[in-house]
This record gives sequence, C-alpha cells and structure tokens, in this order.
Amino acid sequence: MDIGVLGSLDVRVNGVSVAPSAPKPRQVLALLALHADRVVPVASLIEELWAGHPPRSARTTLQTYVLQLRELIAAALAPGAVDVGSASGTGTAPGREDAGGAAGEGLSGFGDVEVGTSRAADGAAGCGAKDVLVTLPGGYLLSSGGGFSDVREFERLAGLGYRAMDGGDFAGSARTLASALDLWSGTAFADVQAGVQLAMEVRRLEESRLCALDQRIEADLRLGRHREVLAELTVLTSRYRTHENLHAQFMIALHRSGRRGEALNVFLQLRATLGRELGLEPSPRLRGLQHTILTATSETTPAPRSGLGNGSSAAGSSGVGRTSGQAGSGADIGAISGTDGIDMDGVEVEGGRVVRGASLAPVR
Repeated sequence: MDIGVLGSLDVRVNGVSVAPSAPKPRQVLALLALHADRVVPVASLIEELWAGHPPRSARTTLQTYVLQLRELIAAALAPGAVDVGSASGTGTAPGREDAGGAAGEGLSGFGDVEVGTSRAADGAAGCGAKDVLVTLPGGYLLSSGGGFSDVREFERLAGLGYRAMDGGDFAGSARTLASALDLWSGTAFADVQAGVQLAMEVRRLEESRLCALDQRIEADLRLGRHREVLAELTVLTSRYRTHENLHAQFMIALHRSGRRGEALNVFLQLRATLGRELGLEPSPRLRGLQHTILTATSETTPAPRSGLGNGSSAAGSSGVGRTSGQAGSGADIGAISGTDGIDMDGVEVEGGRVVRGASLAPVR
C-alpha cells in the first residue's frame, strides 16, 4: 500500500486507488492512513466524524464506512484490478461484516500493532481486505504492508536534514530538507472534509513543514545563496506576517544583496504588524539585527551562521519535533524565533549593547 496525504488524499493498493469519494468514508480512510500500522480508536474516529455529537447509531454507521473501504480494498486486491480513479464507496449493510465492529472503546490513544503489518506484507497472494483494514480490540488498523508513506518519508528526511545542520553540513542539510519539502503538493488532506482530529493533524503537519522550510532557508543562507532565496522569502513573509525568523532571514538576504533600505523596511513592516495585531514589539534579537544593519558600513554585512536551537520547543538531535515557536534565551543576536534561527558572525551582546566585530565581510 502506498499512502499520500501531503496534498490530496491518495491511498493505493496494488497501484489501484481505494479512496472513496463520499465525504465521511474518506475521513475515516484519511485518519487511518495517517496512522497506518497503528490502532486508531473507535472514539477518535467517532469524534472525527461527528465532533462530539454522535448519533445513536454512530458505531453501526462507522462499521458501514469500514465495510465500504474493505470493498474498495478487495476490488484492488482482485486479479486484473484496474484503477478507474476515486471510487464512489457505495454502502453495504452492516450485517455483512463478520465481527466488523471494534471489540472495545477503551483506547484513548493510537497504539503500534505488528499483526496487521505482517498479515499484509505478503501482498495480494495471501491477503484479504480484512488483513489490510484490520479490526482489533479498541479500534481499526490500516496495514501498509511496508509500503510508501509520504508523511513518514518527510519526517525521516527532515530528521536527517536537521542532524546535518547540527553537524555543520549545510549543503547536505539544504539538499535533504529540499527533498523532504518536495514531497508536499499542497495543504495536507487538501481534498478531505476535516473534522476535529484531522484539523489538528493538518496544523501539526503544516508546522512541521514550516519548520523544515525555515531550516532549509537558513542552510541556503549559510551557503551564500542569499539572492536565490529572495523571491521565496518575499512570499513567505507575506503569508506569515508575524513570523520573526522568516523576516530576519529576509532582512539578511536583502542586506547581503546590497539592498539595505529594503531590509530595514521589512523590519518596520513587521513592527507595525506585531503592534497592530498582537500589541507586541519585535524581539530584542530582531531589534539587534536592525541596529547592526543600520550601523553597518558598505564593507560590513550580517552573515548567517548556526543558531542556538529553537529554545522552548526544540527537539533532540533528530529534529523531527522542532517547531517554529519563539526561541529561547542566548547571547547571540539573530537566534530569533524559529528552528535554529539566524546569527551574525562577529555580533554579540555585552551588557545589553551590540558589539560589531571585524568578521562582517560582505558577500557578493
């Protein structure tokens, strides 16, 4: 089974789509696909479908949706199956499901289960629909059979990119993070009607995407690719109008491209937006970056270097759990909110004042 959720929902068995077009069965498949090879509790599926107001027939209706998905899977497993696009997922009576309902509702989280994966690993030869979409105590499990999942591949590549960044391999980090970001074709679950559970997952995935993007841009700046990232940062700072690290990167890229006035204007626009929408001033680090650009001569320019980490929500060396929240405390200017942030060679804070060093060489 191949699973794609970083854009439109695309779940294929033997190369045949098993994604229904009916909205609620599609929601069920989306949540199962995101947590492939793990038990999704019945309670979570019901919350996704009916947002805390389930009908009395919620469990029976959920079993019907599972039956519809199994029919699509069975058709895909049949010899000579041909992909004709997203199927309609027509209904089937619940009574046809042999032990189709989940055995219990006691699970409050997702649990790893190996039995479903091992059953589906043999492929179509000895595998039925119930071996792919498995009923287990507490919920249901969609077995990927070791197939491709774009979410898992994204998380794997992002982790490698973060570790490369931490190790000073900026070229490797930029390349790996770019490969991770290439897996995205749009907003996660773009064509799925999202309930409570999926909406939360969409926000989580978007934060992970933004974090990887932030770090890839930082790696590019470390490699002197300031002109190459200008167009991208123009769009990003317009979309994320209060994201300080993206604005800091934009300021540095502009300044290193000889556009100091525009770099300072980015700061002024951000300050106005923060004040108007949040009642905040830019962070001390961003103000320090503005001061350095203001006082820099034509022979000096801020240059990015590895930051201090992203402070309050930084993950370990794998980096998969990084977020783009506010950075923690530190002595260097430019370690602003974001993943590793932006620093400037030769610029430090001593007793609350900015000290510019001699290593601020221009990059042409």
